[in-house]
Amino acid sequence: MRILFLVALALIAFAANSILARLALTETAIDPITFTAVRIASGAGILAVIVWLRARWLAAQGKPVAVGRGSVVSALSLLVYALLFSLAYLSLTAATGALLLFGAVQVSMVGWTLMRGERLSGRALTGFLLALVGLIWLLMPGLARPPLWPALMMIGAGLAWAVYTLRAASGGEATASTAGNFLIAAVPAVVLAAAFSSQARWDAAGLILALASGSLASGLGYVIWYAALGQIETRTAAVAQLQVPVITALAGVLMLAEPLSLRLILAGIVILGGILLVIAPWRSKR
Repeated sequence: MRILFLVALALIAFAANSILARLALTETAIDPITFTAVRIASGAGILAVIVWLRARWLAAQGKPVAVGRGSVVSALSLLVYALLFSLAYLSLTAATGALLLFGAVQVSMVGWTLMRGERLSGRALTGFLLALVGLIWLLMPGLARPPLWPALMMIGAGLAWAVYTLRAASGGEATASTAGNFLIAAVPAVVLAAAFSSQARWDAAGLILALASGSLASGLGYVIWYAALGQIETRTAAVAQLQVPVITALAGVLMLAEPLSLRLILAGIVILGGILLVIAPWRSKR
């Protein structure tokens, strides 16, 4: 039950990022660049405090302190993801954004696997193609198509997050590495916000939502997720992540009164179904 609770809490936190961003960027005065800077800086702050407290606790117990460092490339990938994410949510609904983001991440990671010469089972390859077709279908012209440029920006955010995820796989202790990446990314994020300070705008509600996105949905969300990952199989974690676009869509309908078009629902089924074929436990069978 404890593991189930941690997984559910982490998935809700990930979905909350889309809801908080959409709410802040459409219902408050805050601009995307300021939102991004506050989100990353507050995430860096909460993660730094958590890493410091845990290091002190481990030292007091006489246990070794795990070390993880951030990297410039990972930090820049994080910044690109967060910035494109914010810009895209000026126009996309929470559900559409989450589906495009998640689909782009998974398609990119599987595509990288194929580029490296690794083989997929026939069923997994079929799933990859289905997910790709679902993304293309969602972007095809028509009344139900989401705005093209915001959609492409969200796909770009997914590509950046895929790069971040692939690099994180060899980045040492997860929480400490994430804290390092957030701290490094906070520097250019703040510099970028300062460069556009003449165009910046915000209000109390927007800042509170940005702080919640960074410290709670991002910082604490990642800590909870990593705590759960240590006790469940990787494939189980990957399948669990399929719930994020679903949770986001439901929250968008209930909290933001956003509509769900038939194309979005059907494309979502195709994309998530394809991803399930790739990451489900039977993928290694021939």
